[in-house]
Amino acid sequence: MFCLRVPTDPTWAIHAVADLSAVLVDHAHCEMKAASNALSLVMRHPGNLRLVRALTDLARDELDHFKRCTDFLAERGLELGAPPVDAYAAELRSATARLAPSPVSSLTDRLLVGALIEARSCERFKLLIDALPSDTPTDMRAFYMELFACEARHYRVYVDLARFALQEHLAQVQKVTPERELDALLQGRLSALAEAEGRIVRDLGTNGVRATVHG
Repeated sequence: MFCLRVPTDPTWAIHAVADLSAVLVDHAHCEMKAASNALSLVMRHPGNLRLVRALTDLARDELDHFKRCTDFLAERGLELGAPPVDAYAAELRSATARLAPSPVSSLTDRLLVGALIEARSCERFKLLIDALPSDTPTDMRAFYMELFACEARHYRVYVDLARFALQEHLAQVQKVTPERELDALLQGRLSALAEAEGRIVRDLGTNGVRATVHG
C-alpha cells in the first residue's frame, strides 16, 4: 500500500479484533500524538503559510478522531491512561539520521516520516475493517472505514508538503531544480525511509504481534 515495503503480519488483525479495547486506547493516543506532531511543525515553521494551513487542517482531523476514540472508550467503560512509549514512531524518526547523506532538508524528512506513519495506519485500518466480526457496532465500523480514507488523504498531504519543502530548500542553496530531478530526489528519500520503516516493522514483530496500531 502506497510506499510501504513490508506488509503487516496478517495475524495482527486477529490480535487486534481479539483485544479491540486495547486497540482503541492505543489508537486514541496515536491520534493525539499525530495532532501534536502536526502542530509542532506549525510552530517550528510559522513563516511557511502553505504548511501552516495544511497541517492545521490535518491536526483538526486528528483531534476529531481523538475525541471520537474517547467516545468509544467511554461507552466501553475504559480509561485512556498515560500515553505508552511509541517505539515505532521513535525509531522511524531516528532512522533519518542513519540514512546516507542527502540534499533533502530535515523538514522534508520529518514530513516524509509523517507520510509513512499515515500509510501504515491506513493499511492497518483496512486489515481491521476486514477482520471486524459481524456483530461490530455499525458506528464503529463506519468510523474505521472513514479513517481508512482519511489516512490515505493525510498521506498525500504529507508527501505533497514534503515536495514543496524540498523545492523551497533547494531554491535557497542552488538554482531552481527541474521538476523531474525534484521528484527523483523526493522519491529516492521516501524509498529509503520506507525501507527503514519496513525493517522497524519486522524488528517489532520479532517481539510478538501486539494489539496496537503500529506495534
